[in-house]
Amino acid sequence: MSLAREADPDVEITRLDAASYSAGMLGVTTSPSLFAEDKVVVVDGVEQGPDDLFADVQAYLPAPAPGVVLVLRHGGGVRGKKTLDALRAAKVPEVTCDAVTSDADKTAFVMAELKRAGRRADAGAVRALVDAVGSDLRELAASCAQLVADTTGMIGVEAVERYYGGRIEATGFRVADAAIAGDAGQAVALLRHALATGLDPVPIVAALATKLRTLAKVGATRSKGQGALRELGLAPWQVDRALRELRTWTPEGLAAAIGAVAAADAEVKGEGRDPQFAVERAVLRVAAASRD
Repeated sequence: MSLAREADPDVEITRLDAASYSAGMLGVTTSPSLFAEDKVVVVDGVEQGPDDLFADVQAYLPAPAPGVVLVLRHGGGVRGKKTLDALRAAKVPEVTCDAVTSDADKTAFVMAELKRAGRRADAGAVRALVDAVGSDLRELAASCAQLVADTTGMIGVEAVERYYGGRIEATGFRVADAAIAGDAGQAVALLRHALATGLDPVPIVAALATKLRTLAKVGATRSKGQGALRELGLAPWQVDRALRELRTWTPEGLAAAIGAVAAADAEVKGEGRDPQFAVERAVLRVAAASRD
């Protein structure tokens, strides 16, 4: 859409939510305007759409409206497969967007967004932003745009915490950071706050697992030199942080913590009766293991 705006600042952009789609909406939004202006129509969450949407897309396909760019965003799954197959058979351009899940990819995304805007952020600020809003790339991009618009110069941790501090405090990675550091009291306090504000236990356990995997990878590779560490696919600041954190960990403690988090992962995904108790127990076990 930004490219469309660059090409024509007056282009009409319409977004449709597939989940609330009604029959005929596509025809209405793609119909020529009074002054024949170009249009961009984006349908989000096609996989959640009703049969009416799929029927309208297939009816539209043989004769698309001139001057209209129709973007269909499908989040995966089998729903709408017949329509997707019809689009592919018609050689409609398809862009595959792999999910960005790792911290390294999110960090790279933030840095690219800021670079495109002609701005920079220090490593701590990038990490804080990823911790706060990194679960959704659109939200992460919007956060970058806000920081660019509302700050000047190098973006530091202070600016990120000013805008997103409350969210940072409630993220799974803050819980994980405290547990990895062996600060059981802080970890549990952050955990209870996160749960009280609606954070699900599953991403908290995932954050613990991610942190421990990073420690395990760096710990197993550090004796092989900097070249091997660079091949891990981690950002330099992640490697540096892991090396610092490993000073309080033994291989036995790390193995115990990984086992505790693996057990909690199964419990919060249905094998246990109380997901919140399971994640709190895992946090305490990780904190204790860091001193073993």
